[in-house]
Amino acid sequence: MAVIGRNKPRRNYKKEYANYHGKPKQVANRSSRNSARRTAVKAGMNVAGKDVAHRNGNPRDNRPKNLTTQRPSQNRSFARTRNARKRNRMA
Repeated sequence: MAVIGRNKPRRNYKKEYANYHGKPKQVANRSSRNSARRTAVKAGMNVAGKDVAHRNGNPRDNRPKNLTTQRPSQNRSFARTRNARKRNRMA
């Protein structure tokens, strides 16, 4: 990573996409998350300013009972187990 200013590294978005975001599994997960948001809107959920969260943590499981809305601060930070897996508080 290149360094900018006071020891602040510059992100290499092209490399991130090539190494992670562009992988077929991650593309499918992103597509499914977008689909979940559309499903929630069609179901009448108020999604303005909120994230659509998957109760079981599986981004490809878009059953209406598995979708809920959360504040972004809640949805994007998870308690982790010892082996770095997400601890599911909603299950």
